[in-house]
Amino acid sequence: MSADAPMLAVFYDGASNRKHRVELQAGEKLDIVEDGVVLDAWVFQDIRRVDGDMALRLTSISAPPLARIDIDDAATAERLNALLPKTEHLQEKRQTVRIIGWSLAAIASIILMILYGIPFVAERLTPLVPRDLETRLGEAVDSQFLSLTGAKTCSGIQGRRAFAKLMQKINGGHPVEAEVLSLDMVNAVTLPGDKVYLFKGMLEKAESVDEIAGVMAHEVGHARHRHGLETLIQTGGTSYLLGLLFGDITGSTAVIFAAQSLLDASHSRDAETEADDFAVEAMTKLGRSPVPLGEFLKRLTGDQTATILDSHPVSSERLARIRQSDVKTTGPALLTDAEWDALKDICKS
Repeated sequence: MSADAPMLAVFYDGASNRKHRVELQAGEKLDIVEDGVVLDAWVFQDIRRVDGDMALRLTSISAPPLARIDIDDAATAERLNALLPKTEHLQEKRQTVRIIGWSLAAIASIILMILYGIPFVAERLTPLVPRDLETRLGEAVDSQFLSLTGAKTCSGIQGRRAFAKLMQKINGGHPVEAEVLSLDMVNAVTLPGDKVYLFKGMLEKAESVDEIAGVMAHEVGHARHRHGLETLIQTGGTSYLLGLLFGDITGSTAVIFAAQSLLDASHSRDAETEADDFAVEAMTKLGRSPVPLGEFLKRLTGDQTATILDSHPVSSERLARIRQSDVKTTGPALLTDAEWDALKDICKS
């Protein structure tokens, strides 16, 4: 095409659906001419390229949003491109901006959901979950939890009797099923459905019955307030909530995730406070000082292995509250020396 050949195009003015067959004339502006009449004149700096199936499609940021020029002829498109060397590719820019915007919005939504949305929903959903549903969930999680950890229930007969006696005294009438597991980790966990596990590693670290009693009372407090279920809902996130919504509480993925989260997840600050308050109250009712619980947790802080502190973060505030609630020990010992010795040996047979 010679430089004098007319640059023919199709123009849509953005105000009507009329298709104008026009000639483009380059001067100070790009004039859009139909039958000798200038329909519009676009400033070159405002012109942008747009994606399309044409050889070239142009629009102007100062024209109506739907206004465009379609050039079907490749030679004409090449001439116009030469005239518009610095124009930006509007569609590409728009797409890039759109992708970045949606990505940032998605990331922000996920962060907000993790920080505020799921905890908010979990706190309010937990009381609404029926007890029988929580029990079924607890049974499914329990089975997977034992499979994942390879733990066995410690079966020393005298030790089990001593442990049952201790739990009967501290559970405050709340129905709790408690067992000692053959795990070296220094920890204790509460499953949904009022099941509590004390790990052998924790029992071996204890120096008195009152220390273990305080720990177990703390776990019973978690069970009383259904913190195990609340934590699982939080850590399970959206998929877990959907599982509950559709009744898939025994779905393998959700249960495996839930079981693993029991070892990794931390309870909230409020949950720990509620469990501490229950432990303090339970020990006080028995005439035993709750201070050994705080001292025990403090002594474990320096351990290099996994400890109860991993899932039960101990703050100076928590320790201070436990210490301030100190009452003198006036009640009888929770176990005899022989029973305490049997409990310590519960995993040896």
